[in-house]
Amino acid sequence: MAVDGTYNVTMKTPMGDRPATLNLSAAGDALSGSFSSERGDVAIQDGSASGDDIKFSMMFAGPMGEMKLDFAGKVDGDKIGGSVQFGAFGSGTWEGTRA
Repeated sequence: MAVDGTYNVTMKTPMGDRPATLNLSAAGDALSGSFSSERGDVAIQDGSASGDDIKFSMMFAGPMGEMKLDFAGKVDGDKIGGSVQFGAFGSGTWEGTRA
């Protein structure tokens, strides 16, 4: 599937831009992978892919404790991006390119 790959991404958060590496692998409608940042590696959860549309979640250990981040996005060739919900702390965007 066109979603598979490694992406260099940036999350735009209320506390500034956060660079990370996103690894994705689709099998049918299921999406798996990992999200690696300065805070370590986290497996994505509840991942799904439908065409170029993707959704996944991950648990993030931040300065205010652990919170669930919910991502929605789209792959467009070598570009990827979308929106992210930071638990009860608002939302932001994320974008990146295939590594």
